[in-house]
Amino acid sequence: MSERFDIVVIGAGMAGASIAAELAPHASVLLAEAESMPGYHATGRSAAFWDECYGGPGVVPLTLASGPWFREGGFLRQRGALHLATAEQLDLLDRFERDFADTGVSIARLDRDQMEQRVAGLLPCWEGAIAEAHCADIDVGAVHQHYLALAKRRGTVLRNGLRLAKAGHGGRGWQLGFANGQQVTCDTLVNAAGAWADPVAQLAGVVPLGITPYRRTVVQLRVDPAPDPDLPLVLGIDGSFYFKPENGRLWLSPHDETPSPPCDAAAEEIDVARAVDRLEQVVDWRVQALERKWAGLRSFAPDRLPVYGRDARQPAFFWFAGQGGFGIQTAPAAARLGAQLLLGHDRDAMTRDINAARYNPERFS
Repeated sequence: MSERFDIVVIGAGMAGASIAAELAPHASVLLAEAESMPGYHATGRSAAFWDECYGGPGVVPLTLASGPWFREGGFLRQRGALHLATAEQLDLLDRFERDFADTGVSIARLDRDQMEQRVAGLLPCWEGAIAEAHCADIDVGAVHQHYLALAKRRGTVLRNGLRLAKAGHGGRGWQLGFANGQQVTCDTLVNAAGAWADPVAQLAGVVPLGITPYRRTVVQLRVDPAPDPDLPLVLGIDGSFYFKPENGRLWLSPHDETPSPPCDAAAEEIDVARAVDRLEQVVDWRVQALERKWAGLRSFAPDRLPVYGRDARQPAFFWFAGQGGFGIQTAPAAARLGAQLLLGHDRDAMTRDINAARYNPERFS
């Protein structure tokens, strides 16, 4: 016999946990996680920073709307960010300033002396930079656990090891079958499956949107000198690297984006080598040891904006996906907005100034 819920959310990473917590006061919710624990994939492998400009101007409203929630909850630690440019890349700094000029972010142009004050050992080839004052580290684990706990307190049922195997829609709503044999019916199916968003849509007979997973590599290094704990997040303005300190070590990424099938992603040796090589072109620090390496999948819609809303052809199917590398830093506003759109509720102070139409899946119809 099938259990019945108003809403089933597929995926219990940050996206699924947060929207389930927002929906739970208003509906019965099942949060179905395919893995043995929530947050195993992208959420658990995040580089863990909140950056006003990350994701581009189209994502800024979600990021800025989420900032007060993170700060009030004590989930942020101030760090700052620095986008570096060589002489040949100074035009990219100009473009960056134009792109974010009217978005409400806090950025400032720095000269070489100011750059050296922030990054010791900076090589001479770096001649310009843009600083972001408000960039911060996020305690991702604490945020994820907060949403899981909040969802549970509000009545959400979380089940791990529940992998969707089939889904059909008829007179009783959705009839869902899971790989363990469990059967569930519901009125609305929420696709918060991250890298698996398009495969989940296909299982449900919904046309996929072209949401593509891309592999992103991160390594943990021991370097000499040890990184200043107050070092800003340092990024290449051309998108070729970023690094930041973490408990006396350095977290470094070559900012790779390699298309991948949805899977348990692992770092490739070529990307690890590329990361170290790029670091050596930025600072004169000595790499003493590679201590860890990992990879995660960041999933983007074709226009690289998130997708929040009911499917244009199947309104009982709600998209909450395509959140790239910015899904954690936008989670509070995205989840609140997603729940309001699904439930038909009015906007509140957090979401009132967000243009939801730019994230609607109908833009791909």
